[in-house]
Amino acid sequence: MNIETKNKIIKRAEEAGISEDRILTGEALSAHTTFRIGGPAELMIKICSPSELSQILGLLEEDQICHMLVGNGSNLLFSDEGYEGVILILEGDFLNIEWEDGTNGKGLIRAGGGIKLSRLSSFAADNSLTGLEFACGIPGTVGGGIYMNAGAYGGELKDRVQSVDLMKANGSGVMTLTGEEMKFGYRHSILQEKELIVLSAVFSLDKGNQEEIRETMSQLNRKRNSKQPVNYPSAGSTFKRPVGGYAAALIQESGLKGFSVGGAKVSEKHSGFVINTGGATCSDVLALMEKVRDKVLQDSGIRLEPEVRIIGKDGTELNKNF
Repeated sequence: MNIETKNKIIKRAEEAGISEDRILTGEALSAHTTFRIGGPAELMIKICSPSELSQILGLLEEDQICHMLVGNGSNLLFSDEGYEGVILILEGDFLNIEWEDGTNGKGLIRAGGGIKLSRLSSFAADNSLTGLEFACGIPGTVGGGIYMNAGAYGGELKDRVQSVDLMKANGSGVMTLTGEEMKFGYRHSILQEKELIVLSAVFSLDKGNQEEIRETMSQLNRKRNSKQPVNYPSAGSTFKRPVGGYAAALIQESGLKGFSVGGAKVSEKHSGFVINTGGATCSDVLALMEKVRDKVLQDSGIRLEPEVRIIGKDGTELNKNF
């Protein structure tokens, strides 16, 4: 964007009550992703309320400015050249979380879109609510998790989402969809079909024994730590689970465990993960992913598809062309 457009956005953000310290220029995206990869964002704005979000979205849509919401950045791979547009980070009201008693042994939790899933899982345990133990080690946020229908160890968010409050991408209105209306599937939701933003979500859980809930979470964390490369930056599972197999097994069978390009490496601990061993670039990761995809296709006839979202400098999501 040109300097006039940038200054206009900054001015409108300030008029919306967004303080100067929440408007960042040239912020490194590597500091906002679990992969620790990504060049500078032209502009980054930290949003603290639905009102602020609505006003900023309206301006960005009106002027057709490329923009994107980023939560914990746990499933994102940004270009080394950065992002030519505006990155929005949800804070403030989007970090609220509360619970209430339901009926028939149920409890309800309402969590803002910016809440980390690990925090959501811990909050449920604190209030003796069971059903979200599987999310204790997932590094994403409620918003990002719902977008991808995040899951682990046999559980998925779709199993517990009762409703989701959403804002239209142009900031013009808010709606509520039920869990059924969210069209959840494997790593899929309606948010991948329609441009909607998660403001908050309500989760329906069962009342349980707090000690048993915490023990389950401890067991899952021990299992995760023993089998996954948690000591290295990554974006979680790099490839989607293909029909008729598992990405990690196919990669290992192709002899690619430990294979590297630059600072990017197929984890020796879990071949379903590409890790950043230090100084890895987006180019390193993409080159590695392409070699893995091609070798697995050659050996098994199965073409792996990326689970990590690959974002080009112009905001284009490159997964479909991978």
